[in-house]
Amino acid sequence: MSHTEKPSTNEDDYFAREEIEKKRKLAFQQAQSLAAQQRENLKSLHHMKCPRCGMDLHKLTKGDVEIDTCFNCHGIFLDAGELERLQAHMSQEKDKNGEWMGAILNLFKNK
Repeated sequence: MSHTEKPSTNEDDYFAREEIEKKRKLAFQQAQSLAAQQRENLKSLHHMKCPRCGMDLHKLTKGDVEIDTCFNCHGIFLDAGELERLQAHMSQEKDKNGEWMGAILNLFKNK
């Protein structure tokens, strides 16, 4: 009997599973790369754009705080922590405008 048989199909099954796992990992990596690229594209489209009207935002400096301002709709936008830094800067100024601005900033402060 010169009939050659494979010792078992377990070996074929093992390599088939390995090949499928490699392809699954590759597809997952490609999906992650594509998602990261899409996030970067969205960021570049919306970076420094007014969320209200879509026009460009401009940075105004008050002390050490850069305030993002839209000259079209007159919106004012602060990044995380800038409200507290702005309030600290305003409390150092002991004039009427500082007190008034401090009262306004307290309205937006998280409690």
